[in-house]
Amino acid sequence: MTNSIKKKPHAVLTPFPSQGHISALLKLAKLLHLRGFHITFVNTEYNHKRLLKSKGQKAFDGFKDFAFESIPDGLTPMDGDDGDVTQDMPSLSHSIMNNLHIFFGELLVRLHESAIAGLVPPVTCLVSDCFMPFTIQASEQHAIPILLFCPTSACTLLSILHTPTLIEKGGLIPLKDESYWTNGYLDTKVDCIPGLHNFRLKDLPDIIRTTDRNDIRLEFFIHMADRVPRASAIVFNTFTELESDVLQALSSIFPSLYTIGPLPSLLNQSGHNHLASLDSNLWKEDTNCLDWLESKEHESVVYVNFGSITVMTPEQLLEFAWGLANSKKSFLWIIRPDLVIGGSVILSSEFVNEISDRGLIASWCPQEKVLNHPSVGGFLTHCGWNSTTESICAGVPMLCWPFFADQPTNSRFICNEWGIGMEINSNVKREEVGKLIDELMLGGNGKRMRKKVMELKKKAEENTSPGGCSYINFDKVIKEVLLQQY
Repeated sequence: MTNSIKKKPHAVLTPFPSQGHISALLKLAKLLHLRGFHITFVNTEYNHKRLLKSKGQKAFDGFKDFAFESIPDGLTPMDGDDGDVTQDMPSLSHSIMNNLHIFFGELLVRLHESAIAGLVPPVTCLVSDCFMPFTIQASEQHAIPILLFCPTSACTLLSILHTPTLIEKGGLIPLKDESYWTNGYLDTKVDCIPGLHNFRLKDLPDIIRTTDRNDIRLEFFIHMADRVPRASAIVFNTFTELESDVLQALSSIFPSLYTIGPLPSLLNQSGHNHLASLDSNLWKEDTNCLDWLESKEHESVVYVNFGSITVMTPEQLLEFAWGLANSKKSFLWIIRPDLVIGGSVILSSEFVNEISDRGLIASWCPQEKVLNHPSVGGFLTHCGWNSTTESICAGVPMLCWPFFADQPTNSRFICNEWGIGMEINSNVKREEVGKLIDELMLGGNGKRMRKKVMELKKKAEENTSPGGCSYINFDKVIKEVLLQQY
């Protein structure tokens, strides 16, 4: 083994196997690589194949000290699975709790053998998505320091860690029966989670809407609540001004808590041009949309993207389609192959003719480049945390249609706490869509939201600039956690 290999700290990074989690952790991997770490980035075999299909078979070749490994996900391939759709979340959750620790342990053994052979530096630390808690056990078994990374908002993790509280204190969940979804019960105030003010059940991650105590997703949250606090250190892709009360509550759970976000802004400060081609999109990007945006006026385009997991009915798709068309505004709409439940997307020739001069539909895109394009003036979003932070970093106000998971929580903050967005009713109607788009792009409320989001953008830049809180915290977490045994 050469001295240069010996001297490098070696971090193994493990994201939860879905697009948003992979994208966020890859940003952190790049930041660590720029600070001198050898990186091993661990995807599931399924998602690694998707990445190679999207980016090309040699997409990850030639990056010095930045390697990609894969482990099985423990799932049985489905008949007719074309390998290009998001996998079933309950099945993944079950496998993470029961199977992946075996495969991850085997990977660590292989990396140890490679280190003995002088091919890679010895593993010096683990950096793991907090939704992959088996890595905590691995760190204990191998005596390797671990840093947990939270890819969601701090509020979402706080809610998850209090899942047992919601069950035990007053039996707030599970719901008694399905009528509780619509009878007003979800408006019940939640006062048993410190750090949350005026939160209702409907503002928490949507798993609280289950009626089944044995729901696998509920079991997964209980599993996380039991294991995640065992990690001594955790980092969040957020900054103090966004979630100060929540972070204060979490600091009593984690002895070492660091805010290093928003990651898009921190990475932009770091001069990472040689890593620019290293991305994690599981679908092939259509970059023609950037050329199309060049032809549009300043802040005139509504960008529409419901993320990598959200699905909708054909009826909901039509309501959004005609709401966009009737608004008479220019729009760029990302429609994934699996966006519509039960089949392919079919839009009428009447709709296509109506929007021909002002609408563009693409299957996937480089979202950060789109949001930062001067022509984009608003973002119709599902409110995933990556999309939320990227919109803040770009200074773009939002229309929110939260679908599941942490999205109701994020929408609550966007619309009620920060005042940089408006929510569309879950029972989407084209008239409401058109009206809210008009208000977002041209109305007084839209102007106020744009001003507020620009203020948050400025605070994000201050936090991630040299001397800012997130910038300083990133230095601290490297020295105090990742290099503690190096």
